Amino acid sequence: MTILFATEHSWFIVIRMSCHRSTPQATSQYRVDTEPQRMCNKMRSIIIVATLFVYATCDDNYNEKRKQLIDLELKLSLGGNTTLSDKENAVNYCLMNHKFDEINYGFDHPDRFNLSHHFFTFKNQIQNSKVYKIIKNMPKGAILHVHDMAIIGPDYFVNLTYMDNLYVCLDKPMRFWFSNKTPNMTCDVAWQLMSSVRRAAANVTEFDAQLRKQFTLVCDNPDVVYPTIKESWTRFMQYFGSVYPLLAYRPNWERYFYDALKFFRDDKVMYVEVRSILPDLYELDGTVYDKTVTAKAYRKVIKKFVRDYPDFIGAKLIFAPSRKVDRSVLDTYIQLARKLKREMPDFLAGFDLVGPEDAGNPLIEFVPQLLQAQDLNFFFHAGETNWYGTLTDENLIDAVLLGAKRIGHGYALAKHPVLIREVLQKDIGIEVNVLSNAILSLVKDVRNHPLNIFLSMNLPVVLSSDDPGAWEADPLSDDFYVAFVGVASRLADLRMLKTLALNSLKYSALDPVNKARAISVFHTQWNHFIDNFDCKSY
Repeated sequence: MTILFATEHSWFIVIRMSCHRSTPQATSQYRVDTEPQRMCNKMRSIIIVATLFVYATCDDNYNEKRKQLIDLELKLSLGGNTTLSDKENAVNYCLMNHKFDEINYGFDHPDRFNLSHHFFTFKNQIQNSKVYKIIKNMPKGAILHVHDMAIIGPDYFVNLTYMDNLYVCLDKPMRFWFSNKTPNMTCDVAWQLMSSVRRAAANVTEFDAQLRKQFTLVCDNPDVVYPTIKESWTRFMQYFGSVYPLLAYRPNWERYFYDALKFFRDDKVMYVEVRSILPDLYELDGTVYDKTVTAKAYRKVIKKFVRDYPDFIGAKLIFAPSRKVDRSVLDTYIQLARKLKREMPDFLAGFDLVGPEDAGNPLIEFVPQLLQAQDLNFFFHAGETNWYGTLTDENLIDAVLLGAKRIGHGYALAKHPVLIREVLQKDIGIEVNVLSNAILSLVKDVRNHPLNIFLSMNLPVVLSSDDPGAWEADPLSDDFYVAFVGVASRLADLRMLKTLALNSLKYSALDPVNKARAISVFHTQWNHFIDNFDCKSY
């Protein structure tokens, strides 16, 4: 209902209506004309005209100034200066209609806005979103921040437990090992063949369902199970302890990484930079290889995959061992990284230190050694914390001063205006992992994720997924969807999505020639996506 009344000198307008919220600028660009909204839109058009008349009566310049501020903010944001073709605008029109529907519904029913809750409570509903379906089919460029042992979900690991020669120790949590004889390792109970344990189970289906829980963080009541970052990270580290011995068996390692690359490609990803501790691979007879063998196994698989799928650009390795070590161990890490660079210069992208930042050693402890190791490209995890002014927070300072090419997470960066300036001047990519930050308890409601600040300031953001297998997410589509609908501005559109995809190639460790080729391939894939887009399919 709208009431207009006047006095001798002024117009006043009182508005009461129940429909989705928008702005004059938004509604002029993206008209939402679904049946439940038509009357609201018609009313709003009348109200906007009336409101503009009031503005003009009170201040001829007010509305123009308001529009200029909104337009300027949009232009300054990531993707704001990107120009879309007519075909891209048609896709954008469809995409934004669906995005507005989702956000407007959430605005009017905040208790039902899934993305404000824990990912585990709505992950299975994402597939119903029309915005998600569009993003799923969209070329997304590269993944530049992902850890090798947490790419594929738990069903893959359950299948590995059906292999021959697998032993299990039924401690809590379970431990596994492939061997042609009983493992000579400590077990509070006895090592048993997994096949025998499964046969002895009263209900194999229930047995496998319980076993599956070893290989995922997903649960039915995440807010109870993971009340703080302590519980989240404790379970996260247990996850790696469960999958490590299954994957470190050499034949499994090679097969798994090939399947992981296919997992990426199926999600419209064309290039990957994978972080790895380079686990020591082993054989059934107890042979254990050094880490260079692991790296060479990686390279062999990548070459085979690119031969099988020529449209896939490839993958590189970021050697990323634990940060919770002393300086002498760090020296061995640096020596190994240099050896890999000498032997496989086209494969090693760079160096990082990983693990929970709050519990690990800060970069400042290793600065003298790292200053002498700047022949390696650094891609440091930094600022993955809620603590302000701590050594963990200050990892961001050292990452910048040490010349990091990209910063992993950078969650705390929004608190540091001087560092933001440095990031912009030095063009340091920020590898943002929204779902990871939410699942590992840095942020409860993704609408509060600092990515929205990064996007508004056009920081060099690269979206990635960190450990999607651990929380049963897509390699990249889920992160793109949550960032687009739950974090970015309501008005952020296809221009932002396209820019994020291109950023992932721009800030990659590819050499200039291969980077240019990757960008060219991306544009070909992007144009195919645009040319074959049919809004009626969504």
